[in-house]
Amino acid sequence: MRIRARTVMVIIASGLLAACATSGPKFSEMAPAMSPVNSDMGRIYFYRTTVLGAAVQPAVRLNGAVVGKAVPDGFFYVDSPPGNYQVATETEVERKLTFTLESGQVGYVRLNISMGFFVGHVYGELVDEAKGQREIADLHYTGVPKTP
Repeated sequence: MRIRARTVMVIIASGLLAACATSGPKFSEMAPAMSPVNSDMGRIYFYRTTVLGAAVQPAVRLNGAVVGKAVPDGFFYVDSPPGNYQVATETEVERKLTFTLESGQVGYVRLNISMGFFVGHVYGELVDEAKGQREIADLHYTGVPKTP
């Protein structure tokens, strides 16, 4: 029983440390300098608002390619051509979300966490633009810096 309590404390401590690691600029700070979406492309924002399960940060794959990590209190984005997309994350199980991106469209994928048997499951949820803009405003950029 003492080992279990110790394990839980280690997990909580590592989660708190991981939550503090989000240190990039906030969306509201960098949005004015971001280039607009090209008319022949679309933009997909990925973000995670909760620090619940902070130590669980699986890779986020878009049509099989890793595009970022599900970092608590963070966001990143990808510009992509119009078409059908699948977002996948995997911890104990793989969770998938499919949607269609149109030219000039900005999509928002919130990365949520639900409890699993051993670790949490991170899954994508498509949200509308108004909600996405509201939820992403104070999150920190966790993507790879874009070069002009």
